[in-house]
Amino acid sequence: MANSDPARTGADDTGPPEGGNAAWQTLFIEALAITSSLELAAAAAGVVPAVACAQRRRDPDFAREWNAALAEGYVHLEFEIVRRLRTGDFKTGDSEKFDFANAIRLLAAHRDATARGGGQVRHVTAAEVRASIDRKIEDIRRRKARIEAGAGAPS
Repeated sequence: MANSDPARTGADDTGPPEGGNAAWQTLFIEALAITSSLELAAAAAGVVPAVACAQRRRDPDFAREWNAALAEGYVHLEFEIVRRLRTGDFKTGDSEKFDFANAIRLLAAHRDATARGGGQVRHVTAAEVRASIDRKIEDIRRRKARIEAGAGAPS
């Protein structure tokens, strides 16, 4: 599904293709939810993967939609596993055996990462990071002062 038109594919990596930002982003997110593939979603949206990745880094809303699309992809995988097991459909389209073990391992790893908060992308500013570090340093100073005050007190 390659497209050699740089204006259409975003191959120059300067911005969205014709049709504006929202149009390609919507197509990308919809395709990502269905395919769970960066390359296929980018092709469906008419951009190169680098354009989509750059947009994900720049736009927290797009990053959240991306993560939601991937989560939907995991739901699709789970449905596919259950369907195949219930119907006895153990072969892929090219007559290979469906890899249930790896599919289930992938779902388990995703659930573990999600439970630990690994499924969330949090975008914070430099000011927020500095403020967090300052709070931690101040907390350490307070604890140190309490320890020193306790050590110097008569017993």
